[in-house]
Amino acid sequence: MLDATARTRILRRNEALKSERSSWVPHWQEIVRYMKPRAGQALQSAEANRGERKDQSIIDNTGVLALSTLGSGLHAGMTSPGNPWFRLTTSDPKLDESASVKQWLHDVEELMRMVMARSNTYRALHTCYEELGAFGTCATVVQPDFGAVLSHHPLTVGEYTIGSGNGQTVDTLYREFSMTVEQMVRRFGHAACSQAVRRLHDEGRYDAWVPVVHAIEPRHDRDTRKRDARHMAWRSVYLEPGAEGDKVLSESGYQEFPALCARWRTYGSDIYGASPAMDALGDVKQLQQQQRRKSQAIDYMTLPPLQAPTMLKNQRGNMLPGGITFVDQPGTQQAVRSLFDVSLNLQHLLLDLQDVRQRINSALFVDLFMMIAQRRADDPSMTATEILARQQEKMLMLGPVLERLHGEMLSPLVEVTFARMVEAGIVPPAPPDLQGRNLNVEFVSALAQAQRATATGSVDRYVMALGQIAAVKPDVLDKLDADQWADYYADRLGVPPQIVVAGEQVALIRQQRAQQQAAMQQAAMAEQAAGAAAKLGGVDTSKPNALTDLAQAAQ
Repeated sequence: MLDATARTRILRRNEALKSERSSWVPHWQEIVRYMKPRAGQALQSAEANRGERKDQSIIDNTGVLALSTLGSGLHAGMTSPGNPWFRLTTSDPKLDESASVKQWLHDVEELMRMVMARSNTYRALHTCYEELGAFGTCATVVQPDFGAVLSHHPLTVGEYTIGSGNGQTVDTLYREFSMTVEQMVRRFGHAACSQAVRRLHDEGRYDAWVPVVHAIEPRHDRDTRKRDARHMAWRSVYLEPGAEGDKVLSESGYQEFPALCARWRTYGSDIYGASPAMDALGDVKQLQQQQRRKSQAIDYMTLPPLQAPTMLKNQRGNMLPGGITFVDQPGTQQAVRSLFDVSLNLQHLLLDLQDVRQRINSALFVDLFMMIAQRRADDPSMTATEILARQQEKMLMLGPVLERLHGEMLSPLVEVTFARMVEAGIVPPAPPDLQGRNLNVEFVSALAQAQRATATGSVDRYVMALGQIAAVKPDVLDKLDADQWADYYADRLGVPPQIVVAGEQVALIRQQRAQQQAAMQQAAMAEQAAGAAAKLGGVDTSKPNALTDLAQAAQ
């Protein structure tokens, strides 16, 4: 049980982290209002859990659709469930080529992908990508699960705060949420709850909501010689803010930080990240205003305000299209006509709307993830090679983001998944060569391969130039190490290592081929010698000829 000082410190740090987060809240609220109305429940009213409409500020949904495309594109491009997106290595090329090591790494990779597919990992990752695109920061807590090995609890912006010890890596997560009295008693036990919660439970008020604080932070006062949950590297504490004394709901721990907290990009010492939606927010708000003004202009043109003579004040006229209203008009000034003329050329407004939509799609990388569909629609004659070249050019813009997501979210995900599998006892025994070796993670997703494939352009130009020169000077091909070229190309393109023959096996194949060729040459020479001997044996030496002349000369 925590002492009163530690409990007080957790509550004070919770308030300090909320104070640091407060400057980001107004920006997040605008993004929720215009681009992601169902996210960030903690940033909205107390009735956020109800099903009323929350998209009243959205007239044109271009921003909503672009944000959805960004989340789906990142999910399909970085962590597609249908394709391998990571592989394990030892960072030792010779060890990686060992047949037993390669097979063990392959089996563990397949097992990890199966665990992720059976759990809610991919659903949580998709949520994280959308949170990243919208708010620049995402968080999901990975918990052990008896049936699925691991389970994710994705969080939305506003219900958590994060902190770091060195200003770079997130190592602390606090979150505030509510639980019903019944949920608290079932999870933590009747005795662990506060007097107020126990009284509500005894009175049968099971559905009353109670605030709870969950703190995950490094444990600096632990005894490293002990292995129990209360001496692990990270502390996990659930407590009621209004509980009496030093009472907590539970205290446990983790050997590794269980939360995956990633940022899109950061500036300086910012703990929270900036997002593409923040870049597009001005255009999204402009688009809503322009759509509102366009609708008003159409209303003025189709149903303009009228002026009429006073004699018609108490009469009803037929104002429908084609309707007739009979009026005695001594003068034209008493005619029914528009109060003012509205003649707006909507073509210019539509062109500007299209330009604003294009800026939104560009800020949210829609033109990258939907490039094939868009380019073929704009230019049907564009070839696949041209599309690929433009796609690789666009990929360079995502390079820094991919590196950050690999380091802050996907690498920790692979590591924590492997740790949960070891705890569950489902990892096969490692071969002796791997004892005491550290494993590394390489990413081979579609986006990662596209980033790495950009480096093959210079190699392609070099090989093509050598081929052209070799037509007139074949010895120039001696400058090309074909084996190194094949390995480099396979690595850059993310070719599965199972289909690339290892160097040792290639040497053995070449040795066997050389032996077979030597044996075939010897057999051919022996056959040729035997044929010559047979021909010589059939020559008549009783008569003068070339053979008898040679024999006499030899004598």
